[in-house]
Amino acid sequence: MLLGIMGAMPEEMEKIIAEITNKEIIESGSRLYYRGELFGQEVVAVFSRWGKVASAITATNMILRFNVDRIIFSGVAGAISHELNVGDIVIGQRLFQHDMDARPLMRRFEIPLTGKTSYETPQQDVDTMEKAVHNFLKNNKEFRQKLAEQNITNPKMLSGDIASGDLFISSTKMKNELIRNLPSVLCAEMEGAAVAQVCDDYGVPLTVIRVISDTADEEAHITAVGFVNQHAGDYSLSILKEYIHLIQ
Repeated sequence: MLLGIMGAMPEEMEKIIAEITNKEIIESGSRLYYRGELFGQEVVAVFSRWGKVASAITATNMILRFNVDRIIFSGVAGAISHELNVGDIVIGQRLFQHDMDARPLMRRFEIPLTGKTSYETPQQDVDTMEKAVHNFLKNNKEFRQKLAEQNITNPKMLSGDIASGDLFISSTKMKNELIRNLPSVLCAEMEGAAVAQVCDDYGVPLTVIRVISDTADEEAHITAVGFVNQHAGDYSLSILKEYIHLIQ
């Protein structure tokens, strides 16, 4: 099996890419794809760039050029649910494009010509990632200590709905509007549902996992940058390590 690994920011991917052995670098579509082995698993990893279009282009190339069997999208997100704190982990069950609105031609959030307002991750894939995250939170005591020193204590995992859109949610007004429109959503980011649309078209399984970097309010731009620089790469690499051990 060839596993595709995507992240929208270089800080989310650098440690993963550094860990890949027998590495081959392929440039395609203004992206660098790193093919090799990660913890004994054959992978292709790539920094996709921000946003729905950039991530969709990258996912399409992953599927058509590299013929990946499944994709994991790992990165950060802003908390929409009040249950979430910085450092918590969300596994996507349903993925919505919160900025898709073709009314009155069709329902709000409906992807044209699909009849779908969201893309759903199969429960078995959610279950596998939940086990991986559980093992990460249980076993990686050294990283947990590092988080505690930054006042991130007892990070938790939730599985649920994720909203994607080409908007950085960075004010209480934007956050409350998203809650009114999609009250089930746990967190917001800029890529997951677009990648899900591509994967659905090609029949490639996708799992989206997000770490909360900010609370999607007026301080989001400050909190998110600090979290990404300090912790995003360690989260992604550590969770992927546990996930790969489960699927081998």
